[in-house]
Formats: sequence, structure tokens, C-alpha cells
Amino acid sequence: MSQRVFDALQAQAKVTRGRSDYVFCSASGKPLDHNNVTKRVWYPLLRYLGLKKRKPYQTRHTAATLWLAAGENPLWIAQQLGHSSTEMLFKVYGRFVPNLTRRDGSAFERLLVSSGTVAPTVPPADAATQPITPSAEKEVHHG
Repeated sequence: MSQRVFDALQAQAKVTRGRSDYVFCSASGKPLDHNNVTKRVWYPLLRYLGLKKRKPYQTRHTAATLWLAAGENPLWIAQQLGHSSTEMLFKVYGRFVPNLTRRDGSAFERLLVSSGTVAPTVPPADAATQPITPSAEKEVHHG
């Protein structure tokens, strides 16, 4: 759980303390009825915001997609969703993992450059048309 979410839940718990053990509760201290909240709060809020109607449960998909796109740790995301491993996460949301479909090694190269392990290189514009000579091949494969 992020610190911002934790702080918000702590603040809400202070409001309901003494009335209920629940962080979110009815005026009588009982758990909220999800159907009531959905119909009286959730759907009106979506209409007000001009968003398409969707069930509150669907926000978990939005959260997972945004977390992946932002580069959050997939294991942490899986745990937030209640999964014991990343298997389901990658099956459902794999297409949203940045650079998952890139197969040119550029993501790894950027990591090496950003860490200072290697210097950035810019191939000449006509590099694709130049034949690889035995000495150039040795440099490529053996450094």
C-alpha cells in the first residue's frame, strides 16, 4: 500500500473511531452496503465526472494497468491485487508492461547507459548497409 493511501485510511479511521471498528461505516457504525454506495455515490460521481458507467470492482483493472505503465514492481502490483505470484498479472495485463513487446535490446541498453556501465552509442546512418568485417565482428562479440 502506498504511503498516500495509508495516510488517507488513517485519517478516515480517526473520523469513525469510537463509532465502529470499520474504517468506512454507516452512521450507525455498521459496514457500508456496497449496492447502496454504488447507486447513491459511485454512479452519480461517474456521471458528474463525465465518465462511462462501470462497476467499482473494475477500478482494480485501471489501477493495475496504470501501475504497470508507470513501471511499478510487478510483484508489488500482484500483491496489491491479492495474487500470490505475478503469473495472473502478466496473463491479464502483460500487454500494458512498458517495452514488453520490444525485442531489440534497447531497454536493456538504456539501463546500462543510465547506470554508467556503458557509454551511449549512436550508429552511423549507413551502418545497416556496411558489411561486418572480421575485425569489426571480433569487436562486436568480444568487446
